[in-house]
Amino acid sequence: MHPVVLKSTKLILAGDIAGAENALVAIAEQEGDHALVSVLDEMPPKDLLAVMREFDSSRESVVNMLVTPEQFSRAIVLERKYGERTSERLRAMMNAIIFRDSASVTDYLEALAESEGGSQTLADYFEDRYEELCGFVSTGTFAAHFDMEDGQRALNAWQAENNEAHDEEQGFGNAIEDDRPKLSRAEVADGDWMETAWVLRYELNDAFEDVMFVLRSRAQKQMQEAMATPKPAAASSSPLAEDDDEESAI
Repeated sequence: MHPVVLKSTKLILAGDIAGAENALVAIAEQEGDHALVSVLDEMPPKDLLAVMREFDSSRESVVNMLVTPEQFSRAIVLERKYGERTSERLRAMMNAIIFRDSASVTDYLEALAESEGGSQTLADYFEDRYEELCGFVSTGTFAAHFDMEDGQRALNAWQAENNEAHDEEQGFGNAIEDDRPKLSRAEVADGDWMETAWVLRYELNDAFEDVMFVLRSRAQKQMQEAMATPKPAAASSSPLAEDDDEESAI
């Protein structure tokens, strides 16, 4: 194992993430970018995640600029285990890496989608955008306002169209493969969730299908839990009020 891997692990355990990142960057400065990529291959994914979590688009890191799709996917799926499950924070971290080069976005998303836990991580990424994604399925656009019932019906129909095949291989078949974009990628190139959704739907449709299944299952579970939660009982009359009622009856 490369000495800098051991050094960075010790620094991370001590809470010095910046020191670990500096030690890794020094490898790139001394031996070149390829040397750092090789070192990152040796790093435990949770340590690489610790460095990735420390930086975003507002605070760039050479590590985030050089991490490969495979290294990225191995580390980012651990965010659900080690990190705070907030879609905003997860998006900022992922966007800083996958959108550093628009030509490589598909590579990163494909590697993540194919990794164990990848669909769940992508669902976390979109967790607070479920309604917008239903609208995207329904209309092919990210309209500011749409009928959520229509969007849900469209999603249900979209998912039911090849439900039997999904049971066998978790796929919608040609349900969205033949769907032509109403928006070009350039029109949604925000370096954020809309562009990510566009790339998944039109370039990695199987991955998009899987993510929508996860999001739909979560939404249904939340609805069932909400329906099963007993409503607060109406406030009962106080003993004093009951006494007053009895006295007035007399």
